[in-house]
Amino acid sequence: MQRIVVLNPKGGSGKTTIAMNLASYFAVRGEATVLIDHDPQGSSMRWVRKRHPSQPVIYPIAAYEKDSRTTRTWQLRVPPGSERVIVDTPAALDARTLPDLTRDAAKILVPVLPSDIDTYAASRCIADLLLVAKIRRESARIGVIANRVRRHTVAYQALIRFLKTLGIPIVATIRDSQNYTKGAETGLGIHEMKRYVVREDMEQWEPLIAWIDGTPFEPRDSDSDAEAETETDPAEDAVPATPRDAVGNDSNRPLGEALGAG
Repeated sequence: MQRIVVLNPKGGSGKTTIAMNLASYFAVRGEATVLIDHDPQGSSMRWVRKRHPSQPVIYPIAAYEKDSRTTRTWQLRVPPGSERVIVDTPAALDARTLPDLTRDAAKILVPVLPSDIDTYAASRCIADLLLVAKIRRESARIGVIANRVRRHTVAYQALIRFLKTLGIPIVATIRDSQNYTKGAETGLGIHEMKRYVVREDMEQWEPLIAWIDGTPFEPRDSDSDAEAETETDPAEDAVPATPRDAVGNDSNRPLGEALGAG
């Protein structure tokens, strides 16, 4: 089982969007996937509830809810046979909670927006991961995502220059796309939409998935700058694609079967 924590104490950095789309990707790929939501806003849980029964199953855990009738360990248990556990964390995290949140994490993703406030917050977050959570830089567990960017802007170039100074790999650059907004509204992930609508977005996830899986990544030939910045309104096209159409894998096991539930 691989646990992936999406973390940045700065609110609005896109943690929930990354977590939802990661969960969607692995579920579409046929893996038994769990999405744990620690954020009191509950955005990830609302997204899961919007999903259609015909979509690949994602097992939700609302970690922000408190139930005095059960222990915390029981509340946060994941089903046996789970293969990927995605953890969506809240804003304004106390650095002292980081060791517990990241202890069993194979990968920790830190999304960062292209602004001075966000880059400063990211530097503090990474410092806390290294110094408080005691994660060794050479362990290759921490990856930074340049999120909601527009290439060839001053803010984007400044963000990339800053991230390179941290000594932490930039594992993905995700553009500012309305496809993510539509997916959040409809219970879909990027990899469940029609390929021709989200082709550019899907390609930007390839280096991130390769880093998570520990596999080599071969960049594609770059498209034209103009094409990279254009978007298609997904309002009429944000419909589920089949797993074969989405990620080239026709495995789509129900969660009960995937987890060995009776």
